Amino acid sequence: MTRTRTIQAGLALAFGTMLAGAASAAEVNIYTTREPGLIQPLLDAFKASSGITVNTVFLKDGLAERVATEGENSPADILMTVDAGNLIDLTEKGLTQPVSSKVLEDAIPAQLRDAKGEWFALSMRARVVYAAKDLDVSALNYEDLSDPKWKGKICIRAGQHPYNTALIADYIAHYGAEKAEEWLKGVKDNLARKAAGGDRDGAKDIAGGICDIAVANSYYVGLMRSGKGGEEQVKWGESIKVILPTFKEGGTQVNISGASLAKHAKNKDAAVKLLEYLVSDEAQKIYAEANFEYPVKPGAPLDPIVKSFGELTIDKTPLTEIVSHRKQASELVDKVGFDN
Repeated sequence: MTRTRTIQAGLALAFGTMLAGAASAAEVNIYTTREPGLIQPLLDAFKASSGITVNTVFLKDGLAERVATEGENSPADILMTVDAGNLIDLTEKGLTQPVSSKVLEDAIPAQLRDAKGEWFALSMRARVVYAAKDLDVSALNYEDLSDPKWKGKICIRAGQHPYNTALIADYIAHYGAEKAEEWLKGVKDNLARKAAGGDRDGAKDIAGGICDIAVANSYYVGLMRSGKGGEEQVKWGESIKVILPTFKEGGTQVNISGASLAKHAKNKDAAVKLLEYLVSDEAQKIYAEANFEYPVKPGAPLDPIVKSFGELTIDKTPLTEIVSHRKQASELVDKVGFDN
């Protein structure tokens, strides 16, 4: 081999080694308000299939503030959070950038993603009704919750909690603020106790005979019945049945976990690959099994506990419209003294 060829071969080898090192060093940085343990099975599966390492920074509060402060120097590639309002806030504060992906668009129903590709839902939880197992009721509309026949029989957490302001905001989207106020007053009149505690407390209080029905999120039933919340919670979960209420002219209200591509993402290609992986059949199955959530991808398998609730018909009100009524919903909670 001539000296020139030796040099060329050496350069080629060095260049190839450099590329291999870059490939093995590929990574994605996530800022998330979700407990890392809840999403770790997904991230491990993604690394196994792609070779891309995922680093997570858990932020219980202040995600938007931190990203805004870091500005162009932010290492965040993906911003992941729970609740549609929190996700859309990131976009409204200019902290995200659009993603154009047929994979994401084909997998996620239109009302569960931003029309410009700034955010995407990845999993869902439905706002359902827990009912005492022996209660003679198998179907309900959200409108029914204000019916005087339920006086002194309903448990619910604080009206100002995001889970409930989202439901109230959806009611406003359907019927307007005036009718939503009437409905909220009716629901308050039907409370068995002060609006407080968590969703699982609704099941606990049904088991204890304090109320007959409770408004709560679907995935808590899986956590209770599976034993992940402890032996006592298994009894709470087994004491109730789940009803998927709907609006009379709509479906069941859902909230989401979701993600956006950060405005200053340094690893954009790898980040988009991760987003696309999270709506794959494999990832959607992991979401369903690990967290008892509803997959966003139509036809993806459900956990057997969640499947036992019956068929979910998602309300078609776009999440952006629901979120636009959040402030109004919060004001109505205070106006009717719902949490007093």
